[in-house]
Amino acid sequence: MLSKKAKYGLKALLYLADQPSDKVVLIADIAAHERLPKKFLDMILLEMRNADFLISRKGKGGGYALALPPERIGIGAVVRLLDGPLAPVSCVSKTAYRPCDDCTSEDACRIRRLMGKVRDAIADVLDTTTLADLSRSAKVRDFVLNYDI
Repeated sequence: MLSKKAKYGLKALLYLADQPSDKVVLIADIAAHERLPKKFLDMILLEMRNADFLISRKGKGGGYALALPPERIGIGAVVRLLDGPLAPVSCVSKTAYRPCDDCTSEDACRIRRLMGKVRDAIADVLDTTTLADLSRSAKVRDFVLNYDI
């Protein structure tokens, strides 16, 4: 399940992707617009800055901006950064493998085989989606659903 941390991080990235590329945004503005808790968002944005997804400027006119074009920010990388491995069980994780305590044979475990397919499907969707894709999909949806005359 996607944590609030990853969800809030993605919301903040989408907000920043929708801004002009030369604009830095205050954390308070992101938090207010996306209705996110500012202190929690502070921690998330710092973590994303340390991973080189964001840049920050201090002082007057400071704030956060994307460090990379939205086309170069993979959703899978962001989710892994904020939530850790994508695998639903540790015995199928590619980055945090741990054998199950109750399993006598990983090769014969039907649950492990299924969870491996789940991990692969999740990774395929997240790793083939960029921030730009996600940003565009929201704009297309908003455009289609806007019936104002």
